[in-house]
Amino acid sequence: YMCSLSLFHYSEYLVTAINNPRSLSLDSFLLNHSFEYNLAAFSSWVEFALEKFLCPEMKQVAWLSTVGLLMVIFGDCLRKAAMLTAGSNFNHIVQNEKSDTHTLVTSGVYGWFRHPSYVGWFYWSIGTQVLLCNPVCAVGYTLVSWRFFRERVEEEEITLIHFFGEEYLEYKKRVPSGLPFIRGVKVDL
Repeated sequence: YMCSLSLFHYSEYLVTAINNPRSLSLDSFLLNHSFEYNLAAFSSWVEFALEKFLCPEMKQVAWLSTVGLLMVIFGDCLRKAAMLTAGSNFNHIVQNEKSDTHTLVTSGVYGWFRHPSYVGWFYWSIGTQVLLCNPVCAVGYTLVSWRFFRERVEEEEITLIHFFGEEYLEYKKRVPSGLPFIRGVKVDL
């Protein structure tokens, strides 16, 4: 778990340094993402410690930890593939102004999902809790992450429609968001 957590944050910084060095800062590690992110991590450590102390056998379900590890690996690989595919178009902050170099990326993993970096983070975060055999945080992470990404996708898609117009709307029709039960912003034409 600690290795996957460390690798996730280090690779966020590394891929940003490779793809978009102009936006690189200490924030690129995503260690100070938000108070809620830090609270979630702390909660998972508390749950793990309490359950390990009270019911140690609960933390020794090898097949479940393996499933969690596979989710973590899949999620992180998908997220990094999305970052690398998007190149300098990827930024940790939703952009409100279109730059001259901004292009709509629809190839690679963006041909599978409209929001592959979010899909990757979604499954990575839930996978960390499955890996730890943390049932309470697994449910909590799922619900909170889903709500966060539902709002984030809608916010980002409004911007993408503003930036790319009909080109984005056509892409939106062809490619799913990738997140369960999240279709994105509704557009009435």
